Amino acid sequence: MIATYVHSIDPVIAKLGPFYLWWYGLSYTLGFLGVFFWMKRQRMAPGEVYDLVLRLGTGVLLGGRLVEVFFYEWAYYGEHLWHIPAVWLGGMSTHGILLGGTLGALWHCRRTGRNFLDFADLFVVVGAYIMGVGRIGNFIDGQIVGPVTSMPWGVKFPDVEGFRHPVVLYDGIKNLLLVPILIWIRRSNPPRGAVLGSFLFGYGFFRFFIDLLREYRTDLFDLPPGQWFNLIMSVLGVALIWWGYRKGVRAPAAVAPVIKGGLRGRRIALAVLLFVPILIPSDWTQDVPERYGARHPGMTHSRIYPPVESDG
Repeated sequence: MIATYVHSIDPVIAKLGPFYLWWYGLSYTLGFLGVFFWMKRQRMAPGEVYDLVLRLGTGVLLGGRLVEVFFYEWAYYGEHLWHIPAVWLGGMSTHGILLGGTLGALWHCRRTGRNFLDFADLFVVVGAYIMGVGRIGNFIDGQIVGPVTSMPWGVKFPDVEGFRHPVVLYDGIKNLLLVPILIWIRRSNPPRGAVLGSFLFGYGFFRFFIDLLREYRTDLFDLPPGQWFNLIMSVLGVALIWWGYRKGVRAPAAVAPVIKGGLRGRRIALAVLLFVPILIPSDWTQDVPERYGARHPGMTHSRIYPPVESDG
């Protein structure tokens, strides 16, 4: 069978003043909303739900941006330091998002006195959902392509020859399939850390094989940088599962922390957090002018450095 689908989705939702609103960035907003409603279902106090989403969202956006800047694109940003905070110019790292989300969760646990592993076992369920929705945003933006294929689900992406494996959709489906698996593991009353370990292993191990189809353009010790992250996550996941069942510690009933202050300021802050990601396109910075040209705001420089394959 011959592949016939040609990707022609406009990655831009609309224009707002000098900025463009992107489907990719909207996936972050939907992810944060998913966290908000999931935690409300866990009977968490409203004030804590707002604080959690704000801390988590801040960690996700900072982690995704800074790992992209310093690990993947320092050749460019070292010469354009003023572009580092300009998220509307593009550039986010998936593994940086995971790191930032983890730090945001640690921050929340420190502020509320919750046990991190207990909290992480609960949160990773919606974390898998966030990563799945984010991959759909990647696909809409036409990013992350695989090798040429004759399979009927092959996709003709913009700016590349031939029909390609939609590896970004493979990864997104993998992430979404983790959600019911993690819920099932949670309902089996596993020891502390087992759900988190299952997420780390499931995400990293299966993504390693999916990423074999990706056309990475850089290597680190004979493996693409993203593959090293996948291997590390897999090993950490197995170690955490082993440790959890060896210790056999079940999570005690959570004690709700005392949350001070009203909701008005938190609602305003959450509205800002939900809006900012919509300004973020998915392509690595140097690719933005070529992909979108004059339609993209603020990018007048030409490509100086070769593009670096992001894990975003």
